[in-house]
Amino acid sequence: ETEGATMESIIVSLYNYPSFGHREVTMHIGERLTIVSDDGDFLMVRSTTTGHESYIPTSYTAKVTHRWLFTGISRYKAVELLMQPNNQSGSFLIRESETNRDCYSLSVLRKNNSLYQDCVKHYRISHLQNGWVYISPGITFPSLHHLVEHYSDGLSGRLTTPCFIDGLDNAREARPVPTAIRRPTINWKDISRTESDNSLVSEGLREAISSYLQMTEGNDHSWDT
Repeated sequence: ETEGATMESIIVSLYNYPSFGHREVTMHIGERLTIVSDDGDFLMVRSTTTGHESYIPTSYTAKVTHRWLFTGISRYKAVELLMQPNNQSGSFLIRESETNRDCYSLSVLRKNNSLYQDCVKHYRISHLQNGWVYISPGITFPSLHHLVEHYSDGLSGRLTTPCFIDGLDNAREARPVPTAIRRPTINWKDISRTESDNSLVSEGLREAISSYLQMTEGNDHSWDT
C-alpha cells in the first residue's frame, strides 16, 4: 500500500440505518460507505455491504484518514465501533478529544478473559508548543503517524490493528500501520541530563525540560493508569 493510499480519506457509518421500525437495515455501523452525492448536511450514500442507497445526515458518518484517524466521532461512538465483533485486542483508533479540542484521544480495545468484560481504554494525546505529540511526557513524536508506529512495533505491542472497517478490511488484508520513514523519538529525560546533541535542543530548552520533568516525576500519565 502506498503512502498516497494511506492519506486517502474514506467515510464510515456510525449507525445501523434505519434504526427504528420494521424496515430492512440498509447500512451497518462500522462499514465503509460510498458517497453518491453530498448536500452538506445530508449525504446520499451506498452501502458496501447491502448495496442499498440511503439519504442520511452527515453526522451519521465519520471521515477516516491514515486508516486510524476518525474525525467526527464521540467517545461513546469510539467504544461502540471498537466493540464490534471483528476487532481484536489492541484494535485502536484516534479521535479528537471531546473535552479538549486541542488534543486527541487514543481509544484501544482490551479483550479480557471470560471472567471480565472486554473494555475500551482511552489515552489523551497532548501537543507540545512545537507541534510534537505525546501520551507520556518522557517520550515525544513529531506526528500522530510516528506515535502510532512506535506503539505498534513488536517491542511494545500495545496497538495491533486499526479499528475494523467492513467493506475495507474484508476486501484486502488489513495492515496494522502505514509504512513510514523511521525517525528517532526524543527521550526528554536523556536530553535534559546530557550535554550532547546541542544542535537538537538548545541549552535554554534543555533547562526548561529538566525543570518540567522534576515537577512531573512520578506522575507521568503512563499507559497503566
